[in-house]
Amino acid sequence: MKLWLVAVGHKMPAWITAGFTEYTKRMTREAQIELIEIKPEPRTTGKSIGQMMEAEAQRILTALPKEVLRIALDERGVQSSTKQLAQQMQGWLGSGRDVAFIIGGADGLHESVKNSAQQLLALSMMTLPHGLVRVLLAEQLYRAHSLLHNHPYHRE
Repeated sequence: MKLWLVAVGHKMPAWITAGFTEYTKRMTREAQIELIEIKPEPRTTGKSIGQMMEAEAQRILTALPKEVLRIALDERGVQSSTKQLAQQMQGWLGSGRDVAFIIGGADGLHESVKNSAQQLLALSMMTLPHGLVRVLLAEQLYRAHSLLHNHPYHRE
């Protein structure tokens, strides 16, 4: 199974790349994390925020792998515990279906992307920097996977 992170933004700071890479390296073949970076819409074009978000949405929807379960990250989505995420992951592994987590840019995700998703997930009710979301999500996916395999990484 592949866990895709489809994220608006590129040229992340080194600490974001290092943190994200650390958790992707820890994953097993059974559940690999892959990143697809979406170029953000330039903020100097004179377009409205809505137009920029719509342009990013088109890039996201085009880049999404076919036949994946789509989960859009949004602070208004459902919050899950790590155990609940692990249970969901168990279901994904059982189905053999790949999952794509969609992370918006500075202005978030266009409604068309959220509406195309099967689930809205919130890592926090707080607004988080989109680069940091990559690291947090990768860590939580690793933690959930380690929980499924009784690895001592997860403690309660």
